[in-house]
Amino acid sequence: MTEFVELEAQDAVRMPWNVLPGTKSDAAKCVVPVSAIYTPLKPFPDHPVLPYAPLRCRNCRSVLNPFSTVDYSTTKMWICSFCLQRNHFPANYQSISETNVPAELFPQYTTIEYESPPEKAAMTNPVFLLVIDTCLIEEEIGFLKSSLLQVIGTLPENCLIGLITFGSYVQVHELGFSLIPKVYVFKGSKEVTKDQIMEQMGFFLKKPKPTTGVIAGARDGLSQESISRFLLPAAECEFTLNSILEELQRDPWPVPSDQRAARCTGTALSVAAHLLGVCVPGSGARIMAFLGGPSTEGPGAIVSKLLSEPIRSHKDLDKDSAPFYHKAVKFYETLSKQLVHQGHVLDVFACALDQVGLAELKVTIEKTGGLVVLAESFGHKVFKDSLRKVFQPGENDLGLSSNGIFEINCSKDIKVHGVIGPCASLEKKGPLCSETTIGQGNTTAWKMCGLDKTTSLCLLFEISKKENPDAIAQSANTQFFFQFLTYYQHRNGLMRLRVTSLSRRWVSGPGSIQELIAGFDQETAAVVMARQVSFKMETEAEFDPIRWLDKSLIHMCSRFGDYQKDSPSSFSLSPRFSIFPQFLFHLRRSQFVQVFGNSPDETAFFRMILNRENVSNSVVMIQPSLISYSFHSGPEPVLLDVGAIAADRILLLDSYFTIVVFHGSTIAEWRKAGYHEQPEHQGFAHLLKAPRDDAESIIRERFPVPRLVICDQHKSQARFLLAKLNPSATYNSENPPVPGGDIIFTDDVSFEVFLDHLQRLAVQ
Repeated sequence: MTEFVELEAQDAVRMPWNVLPGTKSDAAKCVVPVSAIYTPLKPFPDHPVLPYAPLRCRNCRSVLNPFSTVDYSTTKMWICSFCLQRNHFPANYQSISETNVPAELFPQYTTIEYESPPEKAAMTNPVFLLVIDTCLIEEEIGFLKSSLLQVIGTLPENCLIGLITFGSYVQVHELGFSLIPKVYVFKGSKEVTKDQIMEQMGFFLKKPKPTTGVIAGARDGLSQESISRFLLPAAECEFTLNSILEELQRDPWPVPSDQRAARCTGTALSVAAHLLGVCVPGSGARIMAFLGGPSTEGPGAIVSKLLSEPIRSHKDLDKDSAPFYHKAVKFYETLSKQLVHQGHVLDVFACALDQVGLAELKVTIEKTGGLVVLAESFGHKVFKDSLRKVFQPGENDLGLSSNGIFEINCSKDIKVHGVIGPCASLEKKGPLCSETTIGQGNTTAWKMCGLDKTTSLCLLFEISKKENPDAIAQSANTQFFFQFLTYYQHRNGLMRLRVTSLSRRWVSGPGSIQELIAGFDQETAAVVMARQVSFKMETEAEFDPIRWLDKSLIHMCSRFGDYQKDSPSSFSLSPRFSIFPQFLFHLRRSQFVQVFGNSPDETAFFRMILNRENVSNSVVMIQPSLISYSFHSGPEPVLLDVGAIAADRILLLDSYFTIVVFHGSTIAEWRKAGYHEQPEHQGFAHLLKAPRDDAESIIRERFPVPRLVICDQHKSQARFLLAKLNPSATYNSENPPVPGGDIIFTDDVSFEVFLDHLQRLAVQ
């Protein structure tokens, strides 16, 4: 895998096929689509930022790059690698020569950034609008208040802050009036329009409302004075905000014992979206919603107030017996369109033992590129540390950027199916759009309202070449070109354009299989399959994920495996493919495919994180890593198998969302006896400490912060480890477990049995 990791280090791109199938029929036989996982804002400390505008092709608008053909003679021209158009260099490039090349033509700068000069760029301050649920018990409100008060003290002084609280009613707090608390109240059970907000909140008290045109933001006729009543720089409103938060009470409306609280989440988010649309359209603003329970009032409600009616489960959604679901999803789809149009982001911090409606909110969070955190309580470490991370300066910060537009250019023989990831289609149709769409398709440009250092998009392509192999073999040009353009607002307030240009060789006809195998990246292939299967499970009604994954794997093995027909024992796979069946075995058992035991909210959360993370993080979600610590050897990776459990071992499991430190039975007994506190057992103390330190270092780098579980063999919490292991020893296996080992109570097949079946079917 090292060469693929090196390619990612250079361009932030990983592709399952690094040598591409040359024709449509070849690509269809490859099963895993021609695709790329691209991290637009991956940090490149050694790459220059050019202080001028990029040079674009006058025909296809692609940007000058190292693959362009340059004529340095007196004519000074360059030929676009995408459409072969000849372009003249402008006057400021006249001094270029073979020995004096501009940075964008350096062969090592296939990824480069341009920054528009400050005088041309409009500087805008980041905006955070806090939307706080007050239908919580006193203890939860206390936890939430203390976390928010800590964070507000660390905010940059120039960022603008607003505050909305909600329960049965929505209350918009006027922070610009610090003498007494002043709020505007909206009824939670009714939809609120933008015009009602402008009327009721007195935006036209000082001057009459213009009769024509759009009224939004300072440049369209709103006075700065009326905007700064609700959105104020952190430095100016810190005292007012702190005093409002300190006095925050739970929603005063009485709740009968047989009912849920009246919580109008949808109305509150709608009011927040309208307020930002009126005050700061087109700027990098985030609605940060802190939700502590299900929405039961007004638009976007997910359940009735009666406790006798349960919240929808996966079974209800499958049987179409969740009365509120489709209406709520439709409401949030409309909200997502509005936020995308305004360029604003929705972040959700859902902290409750109950569901809050993440399954319905998913469409808005994903299309606006928002962050999502799921925890059991506002007092939980997962929530507190994740919130702190959002605003944390320094090298582990998230690198939040805003207002992104992402575009694709590619060679004429390639079309774009679509993108699976946190973005929204800009419906820019053209000859590059494929007729079959996957994810956000039918466009070559996408809006990314919010993006950060690890936001990753999965781009899916269709090879549209149809020539016969002989003609291809004679064709001189065997390169396909791709160019990814990301236009975004950097944290310094200036607009930047990052350009990544790639070239990949294509092969076709007899003998091409070996070359395809040599360029296969099995980790990326597994992640692309995971995103595809999650997407299909949400969009196709009768879809059977296990059957689809199994059929795909059998086709892959019969095409790329080495075997004699009908002889399973002769089957073998190249090392390039050897771990792929293992990835798909674990993907079949993962929380993305198996929804039993998870609520629709949890499943939506897992899939949202999968759809925005890079390859190395996604692989850990699909197939967790397992490290063993013992007296006999240093920390070493071991197979994700029940056979890894031993009485005198500590195991560290990283499944991305949960990190488990698991003590074997002997280690647990020694720890309870307090041996690690005795000076003569220093070695044991170090052994106990090592996995804890490693777990802490993983937690420090990750967002959302994972849950840490510390457990002992044969205790209830050990289920977090056992659920992820290959069940090679179960309650009905022939062989007894090794002494000090363990068995798993399951009827799932083990990887060995799975592989046996796979070989038998592949050779047919």
